[in-house]
Amino acid sequence: MSGESSESRDGRPVRVMVVDDHPMWRDAVARDLSEAGFEVVATAGDGPQAVRRAKVTGPDVLVLDLNLPGLPGVEVCRQLVGSGSGTGTAAAPRVLVLSASGEHADVLEAVKSGATGYLVKSASTGELLDAVRRTAAGDPVFTPGLAGLVLGEYRRLAGEHPSGRSRGPDEPAAPRLTDRETEVLRLVAKGLSYKQIAERLVISHRTVQNHVQNTLGKLQLHNRVELVRYAIERGLDDA
Repeated sequence: MSGESSESRDGRPVRVMVVDDHPMWRDAVARDLSEAGFEVVATAGDGPQAVRRAKVTGPDVLVLDLNLPGLPGVEVCRQLVGSGSGTGTAAAPRVLVLSASGEHADVLEAVKSGATGYLVKSASTGELLDAVRRTAAGDPVFTPGLAGLVLGEYRRLAGEHPSGRSRGPDEPAAPRLTDRETEVLRLVAKGLSYKQIAERLVISHRTVQNHVQNTLGKLQLHNRVELVRYAIERGLDDA
């Protein structure tokens, strides 16, 4: 099953970098990932080191703690993902925050800085491995209860800035999506995972990924978190 693979879409191992200031925890996470078939390309113990090493090694997924010396995790995320151009690779890494904090403010700040997912450190090894796999595939991953928080925040922001409800005379029309792309986008906005969307529409997991990638390209968005916000701003989660 594709959800159990530690390989990227081109068949090579998913490249992961682990950033945490506690050496024993950092080493344990890196070891678990390596034993599961991921390629751990680097580790780092502080923020500036994380930025430097990520730019050199170009990981697919950054497993990132928020509480780092030298530079906070959210700023590391912002520098590597926000610009999307400093990693030396075609695409910025996807960021999975692995934090001891489950505070709502920390979760929202991480997502706003560009993180794809957020997992608390009380998660099991199996949950972590699954989260890294799903993050590599572009699937937002959140500790149970936090996904609804993020969707709720996007709805609040959409209410304050209803940019998708109407457009000004000089604003270009939104790119045209196919009926199936719109259908997938509507389910993305409701917070469904790729697997759930595939089951709902009776199509393959890979087909869902392809529709999402095509939609990201048409809308000039970078990840599924941005796609969720786009869809909610246009009211697709209520359709």
